[in-house]
Amino acid sequence: MLAYGLGDAGTGLAASQLGFYLFAFFTSAAGLPAFIAGSLLMVIKIWDAINDPLIGWLSDHTKSKWGPRLPWMIVGSVPLGISLAAIWWVPSGGTSEKVLYYVGIALLLMTAYTSVNLPFAALATEITEETSIRTRLNAARFTGSILASLSGLVVAAWLLSSGNNGFVQMGRITGLIATFATLVSCWGLAPFAKKARKPRLHAEPLNLQIKRIFNNNRFIKIICLYLMLWCSLQLMQTVSLIYLEQVINVPNQISKWIPIPFQINALIGLQYWSFYSNRHGRIKALSKGVFIWIIACLILTFFPPLKAGMSMDILLNFSTLESFKIAFLIIIIMLLGFGASTAYLIPWSLLPDAIDADPDKPAGIYTAWMVLVQKIGIGLSIQLLGLLLSFAGYKSSNNCIDLVNCSEQSASALITIRICMGIIPSLLTALGLLIMKNWVGIKPNNLIKTT
Repeated sequence: MLAYGLGDAGTGLAASQLGFYLFAFFTSAAGLPAFIAGSLLMVIKIWDAINDPLIGWLSDHTKSKWGPRLPWMIVGSVPLGISLAAIWWVPSGGTSEKVLYYVGIALLLMTAYTSVNLPFAALATEITEETSIRTRLNAARFTGSILASLSGLVVAAWLLSSGNNGFVQMGRITGLIATFATLVSCWGLAPFAKKARKPRLHAEPLNLQIKRIFNNNRFIKIICLYLMLWCSLQLMQTVSLIYLEQVINVPNQISKWIPIPFQINALIGLQYWSFYSNRHGRIKALSKGVFIWIIACLILTFFPPLKAGMSMDILLNFSTLESFKIAFLIIIIMLLGFGASTAYLIPWSLLPDAIDADPDKPAGIYTAWMVLVQKIGIGLSIQLLGLLLSFAGYKSSNNCIDLVNCSEQSASALITIRICMGIIPSLLTALGLLIMKNWVGIKPNNLIKTT
């Protein structure tokens, strides 16, 4: 469990930092317009989605003494750390030069990310066929992911809340963590990976893959759920710092630390929902988690801003209305993390049910297609964020870490940020829950046919 938990630490760390900070970095430190920043993030996700089926197929057909999955994780570990560090550097030159640089680094980063993450994810299905152990493996996986995310967010908050440009230092430290955690996981998983169930080795054309996917109704439902939950989660992460600093007027010294209680409560929620789903069912756990998630989102949509220019001393003495508002805001963020943790656990816990319904059980193909659709949806949702902010008149800045003191935003931009932080995520999560309303477990005589 420990070794499997470390396997998602490097990619989880990368995902959290990219999710929380990259859009704000592009618009406030690199000086890219919101539309271009959103387009870059879309390119990152689209390429990440495109290489998923390829690497999934290649890992299914890889032969080594460690099994088909571990070689990909080992080879991808060092490029993952290097590119994670390089993405946070601002090159000299104009917008065109910066865009070319970030596109190149992003392609390397996402290729390394998939080379580690996708083969690793497939191992949960292949190591064991027991549902309870698979759920525990996924809980261990996302526990490691969230703990690594927390370490990255602590480093980021420490370096960025001082007001200095610490993005480069942040990238170097977290790149080292990502590489080291991945290699340690490979060392621990090697004995189990050797004995894991091997995928059926046969070349399957793309049209047959698509036919296989669309014939598996359980998989379609899981894909749609995963898409809704992660589009919601990614949208909130992307806009969160802008929301805190430019809408709610939270000072830089506090705002950079607020993602940490979110991640801590996501970790607590992950353990709770894992226990709850094993006792009461995964769909019931999903329903309760999504309800908490939606309530928190709606409160954040209409949360009143703090008075501009409030000092740290006033906000932290807990004797004024503003200090109570910041305390209540943190409580809501914690509830949000607790409910949103179902997005990490439930879809991946359901995926083995869909794989087991297929006689061939090609875990790599199903894992790849699930992540492919999810990443395309996330890329489009982030592009939508960039478009909405651009149409609303959002203003970008150069070398501005403290967003409260950056360019003053228009009322339309502030309203758009609120909608992206609360209303849209609420609708997406509610739709995901509706999709799973009539979920039915696996029946032995209900296997899909691909020919």
